[in-house]
Amino acid sequence: MDSQKIAKNPPNHAPSRPKHPMPATIAMIFGLLALYIPVTAADWPAWRGPHATGSVDSGNPPIHWSETENVQWKVPVPGTSSSTPIIIGDRLVFQTAINLPGTEQGSTGGESRRSMSRRPAGDYNFDLVCLDRHTGQTLWQTTVCKSLPHEGHHPDHGFASFSPVSDGTHLWASFGSRGVYCLDLDGNLVWSREMPPMKMRAGFGEGSSPALAGDALIVVADQEGDSFIYALDKESGDILWKRERDEQTSWSTPVVLNVNDRLQVVVNATNFVRSYDVKTGEVVWQCSGQTENVIPTPVPGDGMIYCTSGYRGSNLMAIRADRTGDLSGTDAIAWQVDKDTPYVPSPLLHDGRIYVLSANRGVVSCFRASDGTPLFQRESLEGIRSLYASPIGVQDRIYFAGREGAIVVLKAADKLEILATNTLDDGFDASPVVVGDQLYLKGKNSIYLIAH
Repeated sequence: MDSQKIAKNPPNHAPSRPKHPMPATIAMIFGLLALYIPVTAADWPAWRGPHATGSVDSGNPPIHWSETENVQWKVPVPGTSSSTPIIIGDRLVFQTAINLPGTEQGSTGGESRRSMSRRPAGDYNFDLVCLDRHTGQTLWQTTVCKSLPHEGHHPDHGFASFSPVSDGTHLWASFGSRGVYCLDLDGNLVWSREMPPMKMRAGFGEGSSPALAGDALIVVADQEGDSFIYALDKESGDILWKRERDEQTSWSTPVVLNVNDRLQVVVNATNFVRSYDVKTGEVVWQCSGQTENVIPTPVPGDGMIYCTSGYRGSNLMAIRADRTGDLSGTDAIAWQVDKDTPYVPSPLLHDGRIYVLSANRGVVSCFRASDGTPLFQRESLEGIRSLYASPIGVQDRIYFAGREGAIVVLKAADKLEILATNTLDDGFDASPVVVGDQLYLKGKNSIYLIAH
């Protein structure tokens, strides 16, 4: 099997206008509240999993491992990638950006003395990579775009912090200013959509992943310039609707809900958390209260949507998802927390509990999801100093992956109980992924399959 596929005539700077190849027949998606993507139970089809909560219903991955114990395979990560993988059947797919030799543009230092941003180090190939999830073998690697990025990125990341999404038949991926793409599961490009260049705060790069909502692919572009939300036809890439957003830079990925048979998409941001009608783009409700630089993705469940942020302030709020209008300061906010909320990691909803990190530190708090009752607060995760990855929950345990290589396993309970602290020879910014008894950890340099 070919180890690499290059898209025919990949764009040199921005993707081509949408193409209309053989249309795909893709089913409408519905759920009780959180939108469930119609794939098998053995899939992780989007960056926060099958229920958009970070939680799965079953599985028994290991509690203990090391470089010499319970590692089934370990393979290198091509390029630079913070992309959390998705899993569809036997395929594990992620995004990456590969700097092309001989195209260097000079120093990769800061763009100015006041900026931490790193300049683009020449041209990049923007790729999707597919591995056999059982063996780690590369099944295909497709370059969808070749480009010299117009802005830099945060020094902790590159140009591929996005995650793809799948319905089990096709894959959709956004590279932000470098376009949105649809591929089949064999890595063939189906369509591409050009997107306008974004101007991000401090040149820190882009990273909001797309979300599937029925026949629509939702893409959010919050920036220092004109911000928008788009609904694209997932079969063709045509724009179904586009709405302006009075928001500054944010990196949050939208989440899709079905509330009383009305499909909605919720976007977390600085001025307002907003819910949009997927058919029309109409704002169903909005709620203020978040901080600057919003990154965490909202989490749906129990009739509510849990939204959080943690830069220059702290906020975690549980919003009743069946309301309409401006909900700011109303009883639509079921409960709220104003201390020790996450900057980068998204919350985890698992077994009736909400888990949040404090800023980007290895400090965790847990609340009862229904009413916000604190179960434990500001507890240290032994071995984890800093953390970008979002936690996941499976059965009676919670997994936290740290930036220095430690992965802490907690017991899912009302009191803190650390079951294990495991260390690998890598650092982890991508979030863990679990399918059945298999745990996938994508580090900066390698991807691991952890299994008995």
